[in-house]
Amino acid sequence: MQRWPVLLFLAWVCFLFFSGIGLFMSGFLLTRIELANSSSCSDPLAPPPWDKQSLPPGSCWVPQRFPKVVLVIIDALRFEFALFNPAKVNPLPYENKLSFLHHLLTSQPHHARLYRFLADPPTATMQRIKGLTTGSLPTFIDVGSNFATYAIQEDNLLAQLVQNGRRVVFMGDDTWEGLFPKKFFRSYFFPSFNVKDLHTVDNGILQYLYPTVNSGEWDLLIAHFLGVDHCGHKHGPDHPEMAKKLTQMNEMLRSLVDHLGNDTLLLVAGDHGMTETGDHGGDSQREVNAALFVYSKTPLFGTDPPEEPEAIPQVNLVPTVALLLGVPIPYSNIGEVMAELFSGDGDTVSEALQQLLVYHINAKQVDRFLHSYSLVAQDLPAEQLQHLQELFSSAVEEHIQLLAQVQRAMLVSPEWESKLRSLISRFQLYLRQARAVCTQSWARFHPLRMVGGCTLIAASCLLCYVASELATASDSFYRSCLLYPLLWGLVTAVLCGLACVFTQEELNLLLLLSWAAAASLLGFFWHWWGRHPKRAHLLGSQPPLASIGLRQRLQVWLRLAFPMSILFFRCGAMFSDSFVVAEAQVAPFLLASLVMLLIGKLHWDGHLTVPEGPKQQPFGFSSYRKESWHLLCLVAVLLVCVRLSGFFHQCREEIPQCRPSVFLPPLASLRNTRAKNLFYLLCVALLAGLVYAVRSWLRHYGNLNSSDPLVLFVRWGFPLVVLCIACYWAVASSAEDSLGKLQELVEVAVIAFPWAVYGLVSIGLLLLLCHPMTVFAKDSRESAGSIVTPYQGIPSSKVDLLQVIPQIYKRMQESEKSRLERRSCRATVAAYGLGSVYSAALVIALTLLGFLLMLLHSERLSLAFLLLFLEAFVLLHIHTRARSLAGDTEPFSVPWFAVISWLLAASQFFYSTGHQPIFPAIDWNAAFVGFPLDHSTKLLPAVLVGANTFASHILFAVGCPLLLLWPFVCEMPSSQKKKSKREPQEELQTVDEHMMEMRLRESPEKFSTALLQLGLKYLFVLGAQLLACVCAAVILKRHLMVWKVFAPKFLFESLGFMVSSICLLLGISLVMRVDCAVSTWFSQLQLREHASQR
Repeated sequence: MQRWPVLLFLAWVCFLFFSGIGLFMSGFLLTRIELANSSSCSDPLAPPPWDKQSLPPGSCWVPQRFPKVVLVIIDALRFEFALFNPAKVNPLPYENKLSFLHHLLTSQPHHARLYRFLADPPTATMQRIKGLTTGSLPTFIDVGSNFATYAIQEDNLLAQLVQNGRRVVFMGDDTWEGLFPKKFFRSYFFPSFNVKDLHTVDNGILQYLYPTVNSGEWDLLIAHFLGVDHCGHKHGPDHPEMAKKLTQMNEMLRSLVDHLGNDTLLLVAGDHGMTETGDHGGDSQREVNAALFVYSKTPLFGTDPPEEPEAIPQVNLVPTVALLLGVPIPYSNIGEVMAELFSGDGDTVSEALQQLLVYHINAKQVDRFLHSYSLVAQDLPAEQLQHLQELFSSAVEEHIQLLAQVQRAMLVSPEWESKLRSLISRFQLYLRQARAVCTQSWARFHPLRMVGGCTLIAASCLLCYVASELATASDSFYRSCLLYPLLWGLVTAVLCGLACVFTQEELNLLLLLSWAAAASLLGFFWHWWGRHPKRAHLLGSQPPLASIGLRQRLQVWLRLAFPMSILFFRCGAMFSDSFVVAEAQVAPFLLASLVMLLIGKLHWDGHLTVPEGPKQQPFGFSSYRKESWHLLCLVAVLLVCVRLSGFFHQCREEIPQCRPSVFLPPLASLRNTRAKNLFYLLCVALLAGLVYAVRSWLRHYGNLNSSDPLVLFVRWGFPLVVLCIACYWAVASSAEDSLGKLQELVEVAVIAFPWAVYGLVSIGLLLLLCHPMTVFAKDSRESAGSIVTPYQGIPSSKVDLLQVIPQIYKRMQESEKSRLERRSCRATVAAYGLGSVYSAALVIALTLLGFLLMLLHSERLSLAFLLLFLEAFVLLHIHTRARSLAGDTEPFSVPWFAVISWLLAASQFFYSTGHQPIFPAIDWNAAFVGFPLDHSTKLLPAVLVGANTFASHILFAVGCPLLLLWPFVCEMPSSQKKKSKREPQEELQTVDEHMMEMRLRESPEKFSTALLQLGLKYLFVLGAQLLACVCAAVILKRHLMVWKVFAPKFLFESLGFMVSSICLLLGISLVMRVDCAVSTWFSQLQLREHASQR
């Protein structure tokens, strides 16, 4: 068996797909260009006559109004949390808790104001911090680095403050540490990643907040509280814990106001909102609607607040705070200044003139940025820029003329107020249109890279199909279809690298790898076409189409038409946002449709019925085979599993009538103790049932008879893993109810039990890797008969050994049969479990991975995992029964319908384990199973969250080789038929014995080819789905829903492809490791027999 060539070929194909994904992503998810320019006090932005006036010390552009500002960020402070409605008698847990804000609004209307603070999506914390400090719009790709924060190089509010000698003090979320290194005069950072921790950050801030305020050694004080956000993630907004946390924030604000001086401005802001489930990251109304509260002990506003709070974008805070503190507005800001905060206490005309001044400076700063940006990038439409320039020039010119008239006039007429208000409206129009142009245009694409990535993915799919249908995988195949393409790619990479060296251009690794992938693809098709010029057929072991009749030709194509039509519909659905949103229902429907089409095709071809005899009714039930009824029962079980899996779905906010599954929250969220206990017992019982089913299957096929370490681990380690998981579920579901010393014990147990599971699973996988054989050889030396075959002597070569192994196995069976019939002990060796040795290793590996993945999910989702294993088991049996009924003569080739149905089941259970291809649906709690404290590295939590998200992809990809192995395990030889009692005994003895998986060893080359073809078919179906997502993103890149639906779907599909392809390689590698162990076992057996015959 050729092991390394198969793995290298599949790894090379994965590299081709990865290169295409990376190239497309670099063109589709580009960040906008960040300018290195920085504002300074010397920039001439003030209009005459203010440009010639001297400013007070410490002021730039306009006189400083407040020397100190306190910015309190309450993470995920949704607008409804800050709104107070006295008419509500029974408010929800998140309503009417910030009563102190309402008290200030009603008792001091000219000192306080509440705003609806609109966040720009994506509503992840890091992107909101960037928007709140730079005044710019973060792009979609930034959401991927939400927990891998990089320092902000763009001009920002904190940089301006430090540059102008101001002191910035920070306390709270440690995300700021990575974004603004060495920018703080004093800082108190607390770990932010653990969303289950509601109090560490908030209590830490409260420890330092009031002493710092009283010290006065600061100009800008930022306090970023996280408790409300973490409470939403853990419990949701409608929970008593949210009421406690908001009440704590209310008391904090009450005490903070008492400590503020008259020259201090207080800003209380939410960086984003939250959904009804406590998540955020998207652009729903609840996620983008945050709250902003402004207060000062000196009057701020000349008018009473409006009845309905005004809605302002979050980027407006940056120019406002900058000018209030007397520092320049950051260079890349596109926000609009909140001019009402600059009104002062003069008359209306003076108020309007002051507001015009700040609007003029704000508009000039935005115009300067747009001009500089348009010189560097070409993504802003020229005609819209021209329109904005005309609007800005006319407003500035009119403002200068109006100021000249005011300067000449001895007395300012009240009639000028309308002119001033009209001019303010024109500045507002310019600033809002400029922001709208940037918002629409900063989905900046690189069309050439997008087309290149799409082409690479499409060519890789074609390669998978062509290579999967080739008839042989000989040495010449690997040489021409793997070695030569790799040489082409290597030579291209070297030439590109040398070209970069000689031209002194920066080496772009992604482009280099993409060129190498493209060259190797060309090399493959060149050599493949050279080997099969104009007569290359794509049907593998099928005869060339030209040599068969029309009926056979139609049968060949119809064999592909049914499964490929389902795959086509699946891929076509990627182009509709409605289908992507409803994919949780589409994938199960397509799976059920494919299985029903298979049954219909078998019936149409007459494979479900027996040949009609003279006494049989043509349409009676008796005309159906017994195996047909078995198949129909399996299909019924599959349809029930598909139906039940729909009870575990997560909801998308695009479907308002949807209600999330009750199985998704952890048991700790249940308030009914009886229901909690019943669910817990059910989950543990199902977990134990899974272990019982796996052990029963292994025992049935004789894989639990030996005393090898792996078998002993399956016997005793599996129940121990179940016990540890059950104990962890018990302590995790009751952790909040424990008190005193019991609480300390629970905190230890919450760490110890997951670590025990991690350790046991690791030991099991290590044993599986080191000694994967689960075969028991019983040696009875009572006979001098030969153990195996007429073959004498030690195999002189590897080829000889490969020919001997199947003969050994047959002779073992014959000896065992003879012993049973004659009650004699003529057999020398009886091997138990050898016929299912490959499948047993995969079943053990899948069970261990299932334990690990169930640990990372909430307790009640173990029901979904049980359905997953049951449905996979049923699919394998449907595949086996269908092939048996159809009389498939190609046991080494897995049909397309089996591969496509397997992947549709993987997609189905992605949704049925509580996931959706959107960022708010990511379960961050998985990162803290066994790690209650903050992680020291980002890699481990990324792996845990990724394993939680793509659990179904992992299990189905690792188990993919079972599609090849299962028909051999369930082998029903066609020659083994029911014989009449009158038939002689000699004829019974001619019946072939069950070779099961050892039949694969009869043809090692075919075994290698079968694994390669199966892997390529799997990658083809995955690649086709990925290609559909890529094409949808290209075609619909200006669609209204591109960033809400299509871009997240592309990212999740890409990550799912990468996870699935890596796990597929691991699954095939495990089969090859078992094959290597089988070869070693047989060679040792042959050596022992040869030694005993001497």
